[in-house]
Amino acid sequence: MTDKHPMDAHMTETRHRPVVVLTHRVHPLILQMLTDTCEVIANQSDSSLPASELRRRAADADALMAFMPDRITAEFLDACPRLQVVAGALKGHDNIDADACTERGIWLTRVEDLLTEPTAELAVGLLIGLARNIAVGDRAVRARLAGWRPTLYGSTLVGSTIGLVGAGRLGRAVARLLSGFEANLLYCDPSPVSGEEDLQMERVELSELLARTDAVVVCAPLDVNTLHLLDRPRLESMRPGSLLVNVGRGSVVDEVAVAELLRRGHLGGFASDVFEFEDLSRPDRPRDVPEELRAMQDRTLFTPHLGSAVASARLAIEEHAGKAILQALAGEVPDGAVNRPQRTASPVPTPAI
Repeated sequence: MTDKHPMDAHMTETRHRPVVVLTHRVHPLILQMLTDTCEVIANQSDSSLPASELRRRAADADALMAFMPDRITAEFLDACPRLQVVAGALKGHDNIDADACTERGIWLTRVEDLLTEPTAELAVGLLIGLARNIAVGDRAVRARLAGWRPTLYGSTLVGSTIGLVGAGRLGRAVARLLSGFEANLLYCDPSPVSGEEDLQMERVELSELLARTDAVVVCAPLDVNTLHLLDRPRLESMRPGSLLVNVGRGSVVDEVAVAELLRRGHLGGFASDVFEFEDLSRPDRPRDVPEELRAMQDRTLFTPHLGSAVASARLAIEEHAGKAILQALAGEVPDGAVNRPQRTASPVPTPAI
């Protein structure tokens, strides 16, 4: 395993081991799994590589393990002519040009269910934290507030009406957790949920969901149809004082509009684990959370994309991506493939997985 480009020192014209580039820190077990059969160029720091450095490292790579901060474009892929697979250690892959991968004969893989339950847990945690003023109360105690006062009254989830925007795996997992609170669940999704009666969910149009609910949890992915799905007019149609939680993708929600409606007192609170500035597929994305939104500490609750930040889950995610790399390099269809490359290079000789 090395932190240097293989052409910098020891690589000869004839390669006996495929080169794998890891863009971010991975568990030592994953490093071992890959270094048994591959030349691994790792980034075990806590920071993302500059785009130019990542391109330099990947120029002669056969495989790339990519993470959410990476922007993998057609131009990037053109600079990596040997690349056979981009294995995403992620679920949402809007930061990777899937069509460009397919056109260049490159596999693109992602993980599916490994992030679902941890993210659903965080969604409910954010909702409870927002509804019960947990972060505000924590600050009050640290400021030496002397015990109970008739303030910081919040709201309860028990018996409330909660709307889910998006009812894929994540939305359904959130619904299962919320069922323990005997909440009335509405959902909006292009497709009806199989078994919605078992989950005690009612499918409605988005306009009805926003008008009827005490809290809305966004679980939708980002695409052309969901970009700013919750814009100013739709946010204004929410019930006054209602809560909004986003664990889908940042740009599904218009954060500037959220700040305005919080300031006006229309929204009761906003919690989020995802933000517009993270969505690398948007050339016009903002570069930070709106300052006004960040300043509203008593009515907001933010976490830095911690949905899958569970040690066991991250190891499983990295293991899935690592196995997908070895499968693709062996000429097999990798687990989690989201495309079918039009042309695939000859497999790189590697020992059996």
